[in-house]
Amino acid sequence: MAIKQRSPLAMVLAVGLCCFFYLLGAWHRSGYGKGDSIAMAINHQAACSSSSTTTSLTFDTHHSNDTAAGEEEEYQFPPCPASMADYTPCHDQERAMKFPRANMVYRERHCPDSGDGERRMRCLVPAPAGYRTPFAWPRSRDYVPFANAPYKSLTVEKAVQNWVQREGESLLRFPGGGTQFPGGADKYIDRLSAVVPFADGSVRTVLDTGCGVASLGAYLDGRGVIAMSFAPRDSHEAQVQFALERGVPAFIGVLGSIKLPFPPRSFDMAHCSRCLIPWASNDGMYMMEIDRVLRPGGYWVLSGPPINWKANHKAWERTESDLAAEQQKIEEYAAMLCWEKLAELNDIAIWRKTPPNSSPSSSSCSPQSPPPPTCSNSNSNSNPNDVWYKNMEACVTPAVSGSEGELRPFPERMTAVPPRVAGGEVAGMTVEAYEEENRRWEKHVGGYKKVNYRLRAGRYRNILDMNAGVGGFAAAVFSPKSWVMNVVPTVAELSTLGVVYERGFIGMYHDWCEAFSTYPRSYDLIHGNGVFTLYKDKCKMEDILLEMDRILRPEGTVILRDDVEILLKVKRIASGMRWKMIMANHEDSPHIPEKVLYAVKRYWTAGDKNSEPESEEKKTGGSSEEKSSEEKTASSSEEKGSEE
Repeated sequence: MAIKQRSPLAMVLAVGLCCFFYLLGAWHRSGYGKGDSIAMAINHQAACSSSSTTTSLTFDTHHSNDTAAGEEEEYQFPPCPASMADYTPCHDQERAMKFPRANMVYRERHCPDSGDGERRMRCLVPAPAGYRTPFAWPRSRDYVPFANAPYKSLTVEKAVQNWVQREGESLLRFPGGGTQFPGGADKYIDRLSAVVPFADGSVRTVLDTGCGVASLGAYLDGRGVIAMSFAPRDSHEAQVQFALERGVPAFIGVLGSIKLPFPPRSFDMAHCSRCLIPWASNDGMYMMEIDRVLRPGGYWVLSGPPINWKANHKAWERTESDLAAEQQKIEEYAAMLCWEKLAELNDIAIWRKTPPNSSPSSSSCSPQSPPPPTCSNSNSNSNPNDVWYKNMEACVTPAVSGSEGELRPFPERMTAVPPRVAGGEVAGMTVEAYEEENRRWEKHVGGYKKVNYRLRAGRYRNILDMNAGVGGFAAAVFSPKSWVMNVVPTVAELSTLGVVYERGFIGMYHDWCEAFSTYPRSYDLIHGNGVFTLYKDKCKMEDILLEMDRILRPEGTVILRDDVEILLKVKRIASGMRWKMIMANHEDSPHIPEKVLYAVKRYWTAGDKNSEPESEEKKTGGSSEEKSSEEKTASSSEEKGSEE
């Protein structure tokens, strides 16, 4: 018997009726406000077709300017002038010159509305003309499109040190050199490895002070080590910007008068390679700050002046007596802190802080000078985690009793219970609560990946989590192809950043009522869990959103998780920011008021008033046959890097 085939019209009618009755039923079941209908529409789209929720939002990198149907733009934020393409509000050069030079105060954070009468900008910071999506890691380690950071001074100023080179008109190449390692960071790290155990996973987190273009961090990445690099804005032009364009963790900062934005006992190693920090000054205050953020058993590496001054004083253009006195002071402060000097390898010196549960040896502690004062007996705040805008002091932060257990090597650290949780150092955070938090984020990220498959494909290198908690999101998205800046807001109920570091991740404290210490276009993906609820009535929602837009790359992605009413307000504001958005339900049920907002920032550049979409060929510089010789060189390098 012949089987009668259904006509296409009948099938379309059947699907239409299915969708109609599904929406009707959803409308009757819904009771959570006007935002629920938006989320239900997303859910219905998946139910009535084989398409995913991304049919109206793509996470691929391409230029787009479509406006979602039915959206009314209640807010309109104009583009900032092209001259503001590198606008960094809290590190503005003109404002900086108003502050004292002593202790590098003028290089520290000084934000608008901080008493100087200036107002925050209410415009969208543009990408420079010709901006291109950065290369994928690890190719980005070595090559950056020149249009993304069009600065040439370092290619001349640091030419013999191999920081950065110009290749043709369209590329910057980073050979991996540095002031103290012009032959390459890999060889330099090999020298350190003779003393510092990078290979066994016990050294995972590194603080690189005065990082240059962060080549140390770039090459440590290949050894399973993650470095937090920082330098002041434009002591050398665009150094931190170059680092972030390469895909290396970095922020704008300086050892000056205020404490670094990290909790005590964060890093496994701290490093200074001719970083120009006056370690011997201010009664050893800067070395004591390193001691604060260095975990017990951690390493401090100092390379360059004044180490091995007898052989180098002429090249450094300093007197022997001056350099000898400086090194003597550093040695005295190290002994006072009970750091053991492990080695001096030519112009590299390596000390180790006393390991946990060990008594300082008589050889590492100075018997001639009294021990430094402890910060608990000084004017320091009694909470050692409260460091935001707190003055640095010449005192030692005491250890917290019972919370200094041995850390497991990475990657075991990532899933093991951190000592601060096991020891009860985080109030209200039990082992059971910690493990449940991690299970929750595994589920949430699983839901994200169903909507945005690019989370599984290495699309995002630089990721920012605005409210990191114990690092559950970072653990769930962990990949060798990416890194996460885990931000713990200063207004958060629990200070969990120490837990994040004990897991082998990096992050910092920050107040989202202010601008982040980074250049525009630093991040590929920004994730925020409950951020706008946390900051409700503390500062303006549009200021936080504008800051997110500033630090997000063109065609970057935002994932916001919050109450539906909060997200509806976010959506109305962001509609004037050239974002394309969809809202989705909670993974467990459409009846849960918590929803997820996905957004993609449209591609547009300075002078591109209409944000007209461009073809893929134009964005990538032409078809593969039309690539310039320098881009082919970069492609060849990527293939070699992949093979390695």
